Amino acid sequence: MKFAPQTDVEVLIEDEVVVDDVKLYSIVVFNDEVNTFDHVIDTLIDVCKHSQEQAEQCTLIIHFKGKCSVKNGDFDELKPIRNAICQRGISAEILLR
Repeated sequence: MKFAPQTDVEVLIEDEVVVDDVKLYSIVVFNDEVNTFDHVIDTLIDVCKHSQEQAEQCTLIIHFKGKCSVKNGDFDELKPIRNAICQRGISAEILLR
C-alpha cells in the first residue's frame, strides 16, 4: 500500500498576544522575623482578599522561603494593596514578574 503525499495543504497558525491582559507585576511579601503568623494571615485575608487557606499557605512560604508573591496584577492596581500591607508593618514590594 502506498500513500500519496498530500499537496496544497495550507496551515494557518495565528499567535496573538494581547499585552494588556498580561499581569506583569507581583506584590512580594518578605519575612521580617517580627510579625506573627496570625497578623500576616489576617492582613492577607483583609487586604488581598485571600481565603483562610491561601493566606496560611502564603504565610508558611514567607516563613520558610523568606518571601512569597501574594498578588499579581497591574502596577496601579497593586500599589494601594502594597501600601495597605506596609501600613500594617509588613515588608512588601511590587516587583516585575
